[in-house]
Amino acid sequence: MIRPLSQGDVPRLLELLSWMDQDHSRGVMAPDSRSEEGLAFELAALEEDNQGSAWVLEEDSELKGYTGLYPFWEGGTLEGPVIKGADGQALLRQAVEEARRRGLEALFAFPLEANKPLRSLLEAHGFQAQHTTYFFSTGPRDLSFAPPAGIQISQEDNADPEVYRDLYRRSEDGWSLRLTWTDEELAEHFDDPGITLFVAYQKGKPVGLVELEHSEEAEISYLGVVPEARGQGVGRALLGSAATAAFALGAKKLRVRAHDHEKKAQELYRRLGFALEQSVVTYALELRQA
Repeated sequence: MIRPLSQGDVPRLLELLSWMDQDHSRGVMAPDSRSEEGLAFELAALEEDNQGSAWVLEEDSELKGYTGLYPFWEGGTLEGPVIKGADGQALLRQAVEEARRRGLEALFAFPLEANKPLRSLLEAHGFQAQHTTYFFSTGPRDLSFAPPAGIQISQEDNADPEVYRDLYRRSEDGWSLRLTWTDEELAEHFDDPGITLFVAYQKGKPVGLVELEHSEEAEISYLGVVPEARGQGVGRALLGSAATAAFALGAKKLRVRAHDHEKKAQELYRRLGFALEQSVVTYALELRQA
């Protein structure tokens, strides 16, 4: 039986998520919380203002599956589906039909590369793999690197929205989400004490940036250098600045990411001793009617 998720499902959903965590090949984007209180809060936020929906698959009074749907850019993103010993066709169909009903343009899903059963299920429903993202990590250590001659790296406490957009646009064509953010949204983002931005300058002109999200664990959410400044070590110096800041703030781990086409970035992370943690495949289903 497929039915909407209720707060009473939280304890059994925790069991399902714990089951998923036990095997790397079951991994998919799913709720982060692993406590009843935290998970209840997270699911309530999902459905706040009717922005998101979630469903469970129940068989013989046992929770066999979960999926959630929430807005993402001009489309929607799936949490899950997480399926345990059951047929997930109906659960995925429920989420896709709801996305169509809401008039979303596209629907995205993010299974781990090793999760072949879910990837096959998504592909059977028309989802297409877009790219694979590789996540690497390292513990605290010295990754500092002197900028090349003529390059200055500055921590930007008051990021200029136009400079940020220009670098964001020129550094990587595939990154376009934040180009739609207003000046106010960007200002709010960089006012967050957990966000630090460094910008590289060459003769006073911005040529690269690195954006760091930090807490107990830190992640480089974006690292980019404009084409004309590549091959000089600018990206390596930006990475070093972000790593130094992260570990100085007490981070126990630093994570970085690279898409499958970013071969040089992958090589750099491996050469610097970052270990591959996981690989996530981005799937998309086009929902716009022809």
